Amino acid sequence: MNRTDRLLALLLELQARGTARGEDLARHFEVSLRTIYRDLDALAQGGVPIVATPGKGYELMAGYFLPPLHFTADEAAAVALGTDLIRQRVDPALQGAVDDARRKLDAVLPPEKRSAVARWRQELTFLPPRRRGDQRRLEQLRRAVQEHRVVRLLYRSHRQPAAEPREVEPVSLVYLNETWHVAGYCRLREAGRFFRLDRIDELRVTAERFEPTARHQLRSTEEAPARPTDEARVRFDPRVERWVRERQLFSLSREEVDERGTVFVYALRDADVLAHWLLGWGAQAEVLAPATLRERIAREARKIVETYATADRMVSGAPP
Repeated sequence: MNRTDRLLALLLELQARGTARGEDLARHFEVSLRTIYRDLDALAQGGVPIVATPGKGYELMAGYFLPPLHFTADEAAAVALGTDLIRQRVDPALQGAVDDARRKLDAVLPPEKRSAVARWRQELTFLPPRRRGDQRRLEQLRRAVQEHRVVRLLYRSHRQPAAEPREVEPVSLVYLNETWHVAGYCRLREAGRFFRLDRIDELRVTAERFEPTARHQLRSTEEAPARPTDEARVRFDPRVERWVRERQLFSLSREEVDERGTVFVYALRDADVLAHWLLGWGAQAEVLAPATLRERIAREARKIVETYATADRMVSGAPP
């Protein structure tokens, strides 16, 4: 931290604490006590009214506040809650920046607004997501995105038995469905792709840099228009329609209503994944189209029946 930043941080710290000893400030900023004395003197010469009380420490003169931020209580609470939400989902390096931002916000708020923020944080709580071992990779990829560095992945695609090497030019990190993804241009597929961090077996950030071009302007899968041949039409039992809407894991293009009720229309990009999800609804879901997906689910259902029939015969001792 350079001296200019430290002087501002010192002023904010005094405003937040009320009273602070020189030794505590030196420990907080990881500098010598002599440096803190010099910084306090510089602030005083700059017109900041600092009061020194023997045996207590240093404080700002009553009524002195930094004027730049004029948040309402609700605005300040929204920012504070946002930092809580972000802190739970970023890597440790960014968590430190979030903590610093929170301290600065607390420092410039007058006491009554600070109390309002504390009340909001009690009334609205964000539970942390399920922790995965990708915090280190998240930091590495964040820096690779910032520095436009090529990364080499050993990546395991969905339901693939083995991981395969990929060279990726990363352009952004996307938090989707409580999971971090890195978006970038995949040199193997020669197209934009999204890679889940929890499917990366190995990661190496290379020294090679790339220049962002039009091919790096990726669109999310939700933005890609679906062609009619890429759609799946599914009818659910009306008793579970509400719960289906709550548990949407796929690109639901629209809902249509016919004489028998509601038809859910999905963008069909991975028939295998959609089929396994629909099987979880059992007989409460019926695929209307396409015929290939309908037959895929029928085959899987027959296999399930055969598996349980075989198990029942083994338990009963009956011949297969």
